[in-house]
Amino acid sequence: MDSIKRARQDILETGLKMLERGLITATWGNISCRIEGKELIAITPSGMEYDKITEEDIVVLDMQGSVVLGQRKPSIEVPLHLALYKGREDIGAVVHTHSTFATALACAHKHIAPIVEELVQVVGGDVRVARYALPGSDLLASNVLAALRDRQAALMANHGVVGVAKTLEEALKVCEIVEKGAMITVFCNMVGQPIPISFEDVQAMRKSYTNEYGQK
Repeated sequence: MDSIKRARQDILETGLKMLERGLITATWGNISCRIEGKELIAITPSGMEYDKITEEDIVVLDMQGSVVLGQRKPSIEVPLHLALYKGREDIGAVVHTHSTFATALACAHKHIAPIVEELVQVVGGDVRVARYALPGSDLLASNVLAALRDRQAALMANHGVVGVAKTLEEALKVCEIVEKGAMITVFCNMVGQPIPISFEDVQAMRKSYTNEYGQK
């Protein structure tokens, strides 16, 4: 299987998982990944429902945003995805969701403090809120890139969540863990003040997750 076909199939599978797990509604959110061995990315089309997208609907772009393969119009958030790939060489995949609890915090412009162990392991610390800008704008792209400094996720003010990683599987996991962390944050604020994990322990857990966790 060539790398373009694999990337398109991986995006299709990720979109269906997002839908099944309640991280998106209808056509909102978007997904992209680098195409192995090429200066190209694959990205979801604009305004199409995830359970109706086919492999051919996934758009392939060069790093300037020009369409290389595909007949569909790409996601409106192309500037965001390209800015993240250009700004962070470690990013191989971007998943943008509109999950309920994380978006609620994003609408309140409230960050997710480092209060849950799996959150800090996967994200690298707290989840910051990127300043608001219009969808699809260069300003939104730069705001999100700034909020993602040393992190694998950010909340987008009045919008949703973006998770980044080397692979789509990991980026989707990031978004799921952020949604769980957001839910815990909301519930925790109902019963008392959330107590953050110390900076030193956050750093230690992130290092352990990156270097030792799983079947490495």
